[in-house]
Amino acid sequence: MPTQMRRRETHTALSLFSGAGGLDLGVMQAGFNILACIEIDPHCCETLRAAAMRERWKTRVIEGDIRAVDPETLMGELSLKPGEIDLLCGGSPCQAFSQIGKRGFLDDERGLLLFEFIRFAEVFRPKAILIEQVKGLLNAPDQAGKRGGVYNMLVEKLKALGHEPRMRVIKAAQYGVPQMRERVFIVSTEAKARFEFPEPTHGDKKQQAQTLFPLLPYTTAGEVLQGLEKPLPDSENQPEDSHMDVTPKGDRYRIHGVPEGSHLARELHLPAEQRCNLTKKDTTKFRRLHRGQPSNTLRCGEIFFHPTEDRYLTPREYMRLHGYPDSYFLKGPIRGRSGRVRHLDQHRQVANSVPPPVALTIAEAIRKALEFSETGPKIRARRKSSTPSQEFALV
Repeated sequence: MPTQMRRRETHTALSLFSGAGGLDLGVMQAGFNILACIEIDPHCCETLRAAAMRERWKTRVIEGDIRAVDPETLMGELSLKPGEIDLLCGGSPCQAFSQIGKRGFLDDERGLLLFEFIRFAEVFRPKAILIEQVKGLLNAPDQAGKRGGVYNMLVEKLKALGHEPRMRVIKAAQYGVPQMRERVFIVSTEAKARFEFPEPTHGDKKQQAQTLFPLLPYTTAGEVLQGLEKPLPDSENQPEDSHMDVTPKGDRYRIHGVPEGSHLARELHLPAEQRCNLTKKDTTKFRRLHRGQPSNTLRCGEIFFHPTEDRYLTPREYMRLHGYPDSYFLKGPIRGRSGRVRHLDQHRQVANSVPPPVALTIAEAIRKALEFSETGPKIRARRKSSTPSQEFALV
């Protein structure tokens, strides 16, 4: 069962590209007070305002295009001076770097949004910066065609701020989230902060055998999905907890007979009219999760199906697979079908967000690093692992 919210206001933060607030929630749980968050999607802003009101957060929600926000004006409105903000955090749109679909890199204006972190950091001069992105960022070419050029450009700009940036590819399942989601996290801090990424707490059987200290087994989809009542059928009265079934009749027919952990295109014994034009590459379409395994990475293009029932997972079930507490509520429509939409529905809000437990773990490490730089060296125990690390010191 997801943990309840907890928060200690000891440090300040500014959130960019806040989305549904998954990263923000983890950062707040780690002890940061987010003074303001900037987000363009109106449904996500509704979600953020509802969370602020429910939890009595004094967070200002700025709805609009971040490129139209002047950081110097915002800094004055927040009564701050350069260097007084502890953390600048966020995850810019990933479509330009995603390995799924067409990648425009820096030719796509969404790719350029990544450098909004630099524009704000040059004004606010934060002690630490936390950036989340897809793995495609690491190989994305710059405008000269150099492989990895976008990432290298970002690193150089972070160093120019007087920071020491570090990067790690993190799998959410390794930190207790029942999902095999992998994302790049970049943490850039002042040199004196001595930031270190936290070691994984969970692993599969092979990883558990390779570590010096025992790891907990991966949390499974079945563990977090249990205990929920039967979802309400699609109706005019959308429930506050978003536990609503919007599966079309045709999709119920098509998923019927697909076993746990499999997808429709794989089940060649099913009628051709049920499989339609799916190919062997369609591994995420009409996929049913397995109760004994972590979920596949939640995506915006499709909605995964329940392990044993012929229906889509509800937004509330998506939230549990992402590590949100049941006390967190989404706003905006619940759409039953995939496809292009201008604003994010609830399934997409979850899929686009950072799992709160991952954000919490990293933000706690950042807070400890900041406190270390403020109070001086302390004797600290560090758990070591014999597994290869995907962490790099960018010096």
